[in-house]
Amino acid sequence: MLHDYRSPRQSRRRASLTRRSVVAGFGAIMVATVSLFASPVPAEAEEKLRFAVGPFQPTPSDTRKAYEPFFKHLADALGRPYELVVTNDWAGISIALANGLADVAWMGPWGYVLAHHEGGAEAIATVKYDGKPSYHAIILARPGLAIAKWPDDAKGMRLSLADVGSTSGWLIPTHDLMMRGIDPKTFFKYRDGASHAANVTAVTSGQVDLASDYDRNFNAMIERGVVKRGDADIVWTSNPLPNDPLVVRRGFDAELKKKLQDAVLAITEEQAKTLMPRHYTGWVKADHASYKLVEDAGIAVGRVKPKP
Repeated sequence: MLHDYRSPRQSRRRASLTRRSVVAGFGAIMVATVSLFASPVPAEAEEKLRFAVGPFQPTPSDTRKAYEPFFKHLADALGRPYELVVTNDWAGISIALANGLADVAWMGPWGYVLAHHEGGAEAIATVKYDGKPSYHAIILARPGLAIAKWPDDAKGMRLSLADVGSTSGWLIPTHDLMMRGIDPKTFFKYRDGASHAANVTAVTSGQVDLASDYDRNFNAMIERGVVKRGDADIVWTSNPLPNDPLVVRRGFDAELKKKLQDAVLAITEEQAKTLMPRHYTGWVKADHASYKLVEDAGIAVGRVKPKP
């Protein structure tokens, strides 16, 4: 449990400011998301499948290049034209699904849980990475820092978490610290909102002492030569987390959903080498229960409400 030593009046004022900040922030995201998805669609294009993918690569163009062959394969398998939008943040893709601006999305686990609670989105498959449907959140530290015991020895250090729509970059490390009775905003010199790539760069360049990431991304950046393994130390690793889901919006045609799921599950490891980014090896069947661990963390930090 987090301990709040503010007076009741301070707490009420802080809660009011927080609610206004959240509403304003999501309003700004919504405007940006609508501008991405809601461009006029000619009548003859109404049968298009509207695909979306989150910011998995350093730039939107990198993400499109890496993920479009997969979405084209799905559209071809279903015999439908398509369009693909790459979102700039994790929250944007959740709002797009919740508001019916996207039909199908490859997204992060926490973004999916938000989309499920906000608008009834449904997971139909979980991606495999190097043959496994799971990954880990990590905390990276500048080399040489004396952190024998996490997080005790890191008190007062500069910590950068990713944006609040990220599973491994914000939700899971925040939840872990809360379960230890720690408020990261007061325990550390805290900031959030960075991309995973920016977090890694910040910690390896010494701009911050600590930064959140996930093992897949850190290893990929090492493979690309962006950083070296010795440029940062891993001081904390989460329990296994479910990999990215493929998600359909609420009300998506049931027959089309089944065909989509069948097409995804039919992708072999050999096909994945040409259809999907490196290390992705296929998919396993999933549903909402597959993401209960992430949902429970979201409930614990107060970002989603438990369903009755």
